[in-house]
Amino acid sequence: MQNQVFRSRRECVLRPRGFTLVELMIVVAVVAILSAIAYPSYKDYVLRGQVAEGTAGLQVLQAQMERHYQNHRTYATSGSSNAPCANNSKAGKFTLSCSGTPSATAYTVQAVGQGLTYTVNQQNTRTTTSTVVGWTSCASGWTLKRGQPC
Repeated sequence: MQNQVFRSRRECVLRPRGFTLVELMIVVAVVAILSAIAYPSYKDYVLRGQVAEGTAGLQVLQAQMERHYQNHRTYATSGSSNAPCANNSKAGKFTLSCSGTPSATAYTVQAVGQGLTYTVNQQNTRTTTSTVVGWTSCASGWTLKRGQPC
């Protein structure tokens, strides 16, 4: 009987421990599948956050243009006072600027970055003129996420 106990303990001690190659390959396959699904969603999530910064900056620039108009009765550069969009500024990953030269009664400002271009004019007409793959252009609004209808 003593030999049986010793033999069973020895078998327990000598029994190999750890993962087999098949088990490791299954784990790698599961991680790869989850990554293939999660990574594109994560990229869209990050891009939507950057779009929010760009469009918010564009709205601030639009308010500055309207303030300039209230003070000088023109959107264009007036005397020593430059139009706010004359100097390129940044909002997150987007560059904010005038699209063309502002006139006395009209302007168009744009935010360009991350493969996207958003514009807005003095009548608050918003457009999305260039987009990344999977996003749609829109002549009557800003596209803020993948698959959003115009």
